[in-house]
Amino acid sequence: MANEPHETNLREELVAQYRHVERLGLNELSSGNLSVRFGEGMLISPAGAKAENITEDSIVLASLDGRWQGARKPSSEWRMHAAVYQRHEEAAAVVHTHSDHCVALASNLMALPGFHYLVGTFGGDDVPCVPYSTFGTRQLADDAAAALTNRTACLLGNHGMIARGRNLKNAVNLALRLEIMCRQYLLARQLGEPARLTATEWEEFFAQVRRNQYGRNG
Repeated sequence: MANEPHETNLREELVAQYRHVERLGLNELSSGNLSVRFGEGMLISPAGAKAENITEDSIVLASLDGRWQGARKPSSEWRMHAAVYQRHEEAAAVVHTHSDHCVALASNLMALPGFHYLVGTFGGDDVPCVPYSTFGTRQLADDAAAALTNRTACLLGNHGMIARGRNLKNAVNLALRLEIMCRQYLLARQLGEPARLTATEWEEFFAQVRRNQYGRNG
């Protein structure tokens, strides 16, 4: 398939970031998937992709209703990516991972609470967790897209996490930040339930963010 330069660049970035996400330990084997918005559709990692076999040519051009082009099928989670793009015009990239500490919280159907001010970099005083649904289903897609209405990331019950970003690097950084925050929360819980910021403290935090444009995560 002949590519426009912009599409070529996006395919190259998708491959590079897919490999980067695995190097970071956020995904292993063929778990997780990445996409970028492209025109009226998206470019998404193929089903069964691994860091060692993903290539620019294997990236799948797909419409938001599931039609696709190329030699490989899109990720089985294409509906979740598509639902995020359909519901959130500002979303330019989506990253879904099965990172360890996100899975640990999600497997207990736990939201990440506002125990640390950096939780606020996802848009609010917590990171919600949606109920379990079978992978690849419309229910999972709808629940995840709804949870991202006022957040840039959420946990997926008994599954993993998903983040939306203004570009692919930003979405990957959000996925990494969430894994770090979940790890730190689980460490803190070993000493007891951590204190949480108060409503007043969150107001002060978000006012500071607005003044300093802090916490943009790349």
